[in-house]
Amino acid sequence: MGLITETNAQYYSGQQVFNGITGNDIVCTFNTDLVATVANVSNSNYSVTKNGVLLTETTDYSLSITDLNKITFTVALISTDQILVTLNQPAINSNYGSYEYISILDVVNNFMFAYVGMDKLIPRCKKSDIIFHAKRGLQEFSYDTLKSVNSQELTIPPSLSIPIPQDYVNYVRVSRIDESGVQRIIYPVNNLTTSPKFLPIQDVNGIPIQDSFGENNEANQSITEERWNEETQSNITGEFEDNDTNVYDWAWWKLNFGQRYGLDPQTSQGNGWFQINERLGTFSFSSDLANQVVVLEYISDGLAYDVDSKVPKMAEDALYAHINYSILSTRANTPEYIVQRYKRDRAAKLRNAKIRLSNIKLDEIVQVFRGKSKWLKF
Repeated sequence: MGLITETNAQYYSGQQVFNGITGNDIVCTFNTDLVATVANVSNSNYSVTKNGVLLTETTDYSLSITDLNKITFTVALISTDQILVTLNQPAINSNYGSYEYISILDVVNNFMFAYVGMDKLIPRCKKSDIIFHAKRGLQEFSYDTLKSVNSQELTIPPSLSIPIPQDYVNYVRVSRIDESGVQRIIYPVNNLTTSPKFLPIQDVNGIPIQDSFGENNEANQSITEERWNEETQSNITGEFEDNDTNVYDWAWWKLNFGQRYGLDPQTSQGNGWFQINERLGTFSFSSDLANQVVVLEYISDGLAYDVDSKVPKMAEDALYAHINYSILSTRANTPEYIVQRYKRDRAAKLRNAKIRLSNIKLDEIVQVFRGKSKWLKF
């Protein structure tokens, strides 16, 4: 039996037609589960049409709670009725490209079928143990192997800070989007400034002042952050100004016009800076980025939401090897040579998964190296 269960109409258009159906029930076969309206809130991800007339949920039909994707009509269908079930556009978009993944539930079931049982590698094992090691493997793979990079397009408010995303683990890249839609990399502040974790209020002797509960009184605003936000960025970046004495002017033999000396390459860029403010739980940006559009790319662990709990098929075998090694290495009386064998097997398959998922294309590499024949003028 083939692995593709949706028709082209279901996949590309999000539509499924039912003709010649009698009775009160139909069952849709979308890969995406239907979502019913809850508490009169229009959060449904689908619509139902009967003979070209749009039906109303709870009045004309209802979605079964126990049987997923089963629709029950108030009035029984007859053989001449035509029912059209249509997903909304966000639900259709979320289903595109789903064939490249396998769900974590399928991984667990496949592992139990192939590796657990009489005369198999693992004679007995609880399903809960396999689920635990599968989730841990998915987390570890997400950090440096799987494509678990999420991104958000945000506008920097006047406060110059945006909240850390809910499923954030670590950042990958922060970019400013210019008027042409080109991304300009924003770099971390590194040693330029910092965001203090605690802001104790001090007396004249520099001793922190405590409240009635014995805890330090904290200031509402950091002096360090205030000074950074008010600083003119050109004083740090060395941005060119007409009266700057460190710039060769046009009169100097007309050869070095605009060239600079004495710049620090770490700070000589005009895209701005960002830092992670642990005290406020935000990304903070330099003042020149106010009202700018930025794209925040970050790593999640693949387990934050149900839709994330899926594994690229190119890394499926590596996850099986990880579960094998994790179970065998934590069991008593397992010979060490067996543990080491599956440790090496895990490492080899993880390396193969990284190579496959790196998505290196020879034609793209050739296109880059064509620049080696470019003529240079001195």
